[in-house]
Amino acid sequence: MARVPDIALEEMTAEQRHVYQAIGGARGGIVRGPFAIWLRNPELADPANRFGNALRLSGKLDKRLFELMVLVVARHWSAQYEWFVHEKNGLEAGLTQAVVDAIRARCAPEFARDDERLVYDTITELNETHTLSQPAYDRALAALGLDLLIELIAAAGFYTMVAMTLNAFDAPVPGGKRPLP
Repeated sequence: MARVPDIALEEMTAEQRHVYQAIGGARGGIVRGPFAIWLRNPELADPANRFGNALRLSGKLDKRLFELMVLVVARHWSAQYEWFVHEKNGLEAGLTQAVVDAIRARCAPEFARDDERLVYDTITELNETHTLSQPAYDRALAALGLDLLIELIAAAGFYTMVAMTLNAFDAPVPGGKRPLP
C-alpha cells in the first residue's frame, strides 16, 4: 500500500494542477510514481519534471543505452515501479530479453554490444563504489565523449533520486505487481 495517497484533481491547488498537466502532458496524461508523490510540493515537482524530460526526451544518449542505465539503477535500488516502467521501455528501445533478465537476476549480462557493456560497467561501478576508477572513467570518456558521459551520470543520479523516492514512499505498481524479486 502506498504511503502517500494521490491528490484528487479537485483538491489540488492551482499550481499543483498546472504542474500535474505539465507532467501528464509528457507521459500520456498519467501522473504516477515519483511525480504523484512530488506533486504535493509543486516547487519540487516542476523542476524534477523538466530535468527528467530534458534527460529522457531531449538527451543525446541513445535510447537503448538510456534505458539500460535506468534498469541498472532500478535493480540496484530494487525500485519496483521504476523497473515496471523501464523494462518495457528498454525492450522497445532494443535491449534483449536476456540482458533484461540477467539484470533482474543481479547477474552480469552477456552483451553482444560493446556500448551496452560500457554503460552497464560504468553505472554498476558507480553504484557499487560510489565513484569511477580512473581506468573506468578513461574508458567511458573515450567511448562516449565528455558531453554524453556527463549526461549518462546526471541521468543515473536523477533515476537514483527517483528510486529513493519510490522506495521511501512505497509507490504502487499498477495492478499490485512486484516485478523484482
